[in-house]
Amino acid sequence: MKTKPEKKFIPVVNRTLSSWIMEGNLKLQILLVVIILITVAIRVVPLEMQQRIVNEAINLRKLDLLVLYCGIYLLAVVSASLLKLIINLIQTRISEKVTAEMRKQLYHHILNIGLDFFRTTPPGTVVNSLLNELNIPGNYVGMAIAVPLINIVTLLAFAGYLIVLNPLLGVVSFALYPIMLYIIPLLQRRVNRDNKERLNASRILSSKIVESVSGIHEVQANGAFEIENHKYDKIVDDLMDIRIRWTLYKYAIKIISNFFVNLGPFLIFIIGGYLAINGQLGLGALVAFLSAQEKLYDPWKELIEFYQVYQDGSINYYKTMGYFDVPIDTVLAAKDRAPFELEGSVHVDHVTLETPDGIKLLDNVSLDVAPGEQLALVGFSGSGKSSLALCIAQLYRYTSGHATLGGKEISELTKADITQNMGLVSQSPFIFEGTIRENLMYSYTALFGETCTLEGECAPELDGLVQVLQQSGLFVDVLRFGLNTILQADEEEIVPVVINMRKTFQEDYGEAIAEWVEFFDEKQFLSYASIAENIIFGAPAADDFKNDQLMENQFFLNFLDDADLTRPLLTLGKEIAHQTVDILKNLTLDRMFFEQTPIKPEEFDEYQEIVRVIKNKNLHQINQKQTRALLDLALRFSPGKHRIAALSEFMIHLILEGRFLFKERIKQKNAGAVSFFRNDQYIHSQTIFNNILFGIVKTTNPAAQEKINQFMIALLIGEDFLERMIEIGMNFNVGTKGNNLSGGQRQKLAIARTFLKSPAVMILDEATSALDNNSQKRIQSVLSRQWKGKSTLIAVVHRLDIVKDYDKIAFLKAGKIVEMGTYDELMAKKGYFYELAYGHN
Repeated sequence: MKTKPEKKFIPVVNRTLSSWIMEGNLKLQILLVVIILITVAIRVVPLEMQQRIVNEAINLRKLDLLVLYCGIYLLAVVSASLLKLIINLIQTRISEKVTAEMRKQLYHHILNIGLDFFRTTPPGTVVNSLLNELNIPGNYVGMAIAVPLINIVTLLAFAGYLIVLNPLLGVVSFALYPIMLYIIPLLQRRVNRDNKERLNASRILSSKIVESVSGIHEVQANGAFEIENHKYDKIVDDLMDIRIRWTLYKYAIKIISNFFVNLGPFLIFIIGGYLAINGQLGLGALVAFLSAQEKLYDPWKELIEFYQVYQDGSINYYKTMGYFDVPIDTVLAAKDRAPFELEGSVHVDHVTLETPDGIKLLDNVSLDVAPGEQLALVGFSGSGKSSLALCIAQLYRYTSGHATLGGKEISELTKADITQNMGLVSQSPFIFEGTIRENLMYSYTALFGETCTLEGECAPELDGLVQVLQQSGLFVDVLRFGLNTILQADEEEIVPVVINMRKTFQEDYGEAIAEWVEFFDEKQFLSYASIAENIIFGAPAADDFKNDQLMENQFFLNFLDDADLTRPLLTLGKEIAHQTVDILKNLTLDRMFFEQTPIKPEEFDEYQEIVRVIKNKNLHQINQKQTRALLDLALRFSPGKHRIAALSEFMIHLILEGRFLFKERIKQKNAGAVSFFRNDQYIHSQTIFNNILFGIVKTTNPAAQEKINQFMIALLIGEDFLERMIEIGMNFNVGTKGNNLSGGQRQKLAIARTFLKSPAVMILDEATSALDNNSQKRIQSVLSRQWKGKSTLIAVVHRLDIVKDYDKIAFLKAGKIVEMGTYDELMAKKGYFYELAYGHN
């Protein structure tokens, strides 16, 4: 039995635009043809009906024929309109389907292009190509059969009908179109030329925008606004000139087309009128000719527009595909076998890496690393350390020599072979938008498949995730993310657990941390909370009850009056303002001096003026603006933080009474506006940490904060809730490019995801450069104790004090290995490595 020959794979960048027309769309295109033929036949009916209405119904004064012909006319028009809508819907479906498929295939191709291509290709070019430049080719494919077919067949049908009515007028009606077919392509060539320039300028502009936004830190740090503005303005001006020329030629095509189309009725009037006057043409036939002449404009207009879409689409398509027509040197996966599972031996034999300009980044490099050994690559910047590591990782392709992994030539291995056996952590690892868990699982999922992110046989257990988080040093960060989480609706099941832990925490550790924490107690005044927070004593759910909105909240202002708090608070605010201005008026307005007062440095001038104006006035004499300012100041006052004034016992008693009155009032008017602090209630607007602590930390002392954290971790362990908190912490969203993480946290996360993958060979390219000294030493200790003998390690190292435990150290200079040996051997040799190490010391 003969097997069906396998269809030859054609890369997307080598496909013709026309190849997309039928692929996957054959049934829809056939349906289109059928609907189009029916539509064209229906579109001729109104012309015939017009002639019959005039010649038969009106001339013979037959009302029944008038009704009949008008009914047929209306039915034809409605049917043609509905069929046209269906045609447009099918066209749109084909266009969007093809555009989506073009984007998918081109994106898949781009991801496989070697790194050299991306050194000279700005991200903006890739973005613009995928998002914008494939739209017009996709539109063309949707129109490729429907538009020319329906309009050409319509023109032929009208021509045949009109020639049958009157050969002379029929020929005259279509005599102008050959002239248009000659002139319009001439103009279209100008349009095509300018369109190519427009695409190039648009790519340059897009790349410039991406470059400026990506480098905004450098732009602002160097004050290079004028430099960047000048570059950008020049590109925009060039694009403007090109677009003006391009648009003018496009309009010229439309104007000339409209001119010839409008010239048609003129000829019909002259010649047809003459024939009608001489009795050689019926009045109905003349009406049909004039109506047909008007209707001929639409198909001709659509053909002109289709021609422009075809030209623009072809230019966009072939220019875009040509730009990315770069050979893919590496095969993704072998078709006839599973990925190799190789031992972790690495052999490099006379490897050279040369740039297209002839610069040798690596020059005749040789080395051997046995399975489980650890090799450190050291040297000055530009010595070739990273280039060698990336050649072994198959990200760079060496130009000569041999490099093997487990006895297999690296350049001949598939990407699946490399990813199966190797893990890479770069100096600036890329962290993807999503959660900690998704990024942690990134390499693992790529290796084992999407199903392994769910519960299944291949999915890693939580213990495994926790282990790599501990090894990389990210465990504490993830725990903190979990504790700082505000619970979502799908996590409500842990609310009673947290409330129970709150009680246990205060019972077990309350006395130990009493000097650092004020626990919430509705019968006690909180010295380290503001007066407003003491009155409300809860977490505002409504914005108008947040501290910065209280002065605009009439309900709250009325409450202060009813609670007899307004005048005492005004008195306090007046005292705070007077004392602050009196003490600080002759000092430099440094923020340090404002730690003892609720007045902010930027508010000082305002309150200084208020103090001057109200100096000799009683409270009832100050205006509303001054009253609001002094009230706001008093409500922000926290006696534990601000020593500029003191609260009397009577005032504290008045505030506590006001707390209970406020609670009653708000429940009557707006029960959901505030979540009150109660020992048996979870505060959903607060973090898990705050809900367990259920109080205010009085100090910023790092040692005290660390002690509180230690007690919190001990509580989680005792309550068997530590792993659940880690799970919650792994749902923390890292932001775009990991912007919600520090540089060190990003490196820890990248190291953790490589540890989770547990590859035969790990390559660390200055993977700990953003970490502090203790974190670097900790990770190096983990590598030495837990990974030596388990995975082969090749590490580009910039700190020489952490390479003592490596089995081998290779010192590179100018792309060559000039020294290799153990730490002790190289130090005893007193060569390059010794000099570098001595210089570091």
